[in-house]
Amino acid sequence: MVKVHKRTKNSRIRGARTVGWGFRQKHKGHGNKGGFGKAGTGKRADHKKQTALESDTRKKKRYFGKQGLTSRGTAIKKYEKINLVDVKNNFFRKVGDKVDLSKHKILGHGNGFKAEIIASSATPSAIEKMEKAGGKIILPNKKTGVKQWAKKKDKPKKKDKPKKK
Repeated sequence: MVKVHKRTKNSRIRGARTVGWGFRQKHKGHGNKGGFGKAGTGKRADHKKQTALESDTRKKKRYFGKQGLTSRGTAIKKYEKINLVDVKNNFFRKVGDKVDLSKHKILGHGNGFKAEIIASSATPSAIEKMEKAGGKIILPNKKTGVKQWAKKKDKPKKKDKPKKK
């Protein structure tokens, strides 16, 4: 049996929200844009991250804010740390050797040995173990009693003049 009158597509779609175009944004004609302006540049989204970083003209790119936090104690790493075991295995060659580790702190894990180690600092246990074995840890001389500021001498105060009535 043949259908006599078929409804047009246009009349069938009337009242439908997207009118046959599926998801609403597909028929806007702006491609896969992801919103207006700086939408999609968020911290977790990668949609427009590169353009956001390029638009940030500051020296340190901080469009997404600072990362992490640093307490005062961990702010500056003053020296590397190394154990006696590692010094013996990696730097020590023969008895009476001089080992220059002037940018390191010597920690006391391991046994002492007969050598001179030049270091920025050392733990008491490391110094003790080295001295027992006949070795030595040479530390830089710290200046003591150096004043960082000088107190200004007080000038004699001028006597106040009596007030006239």
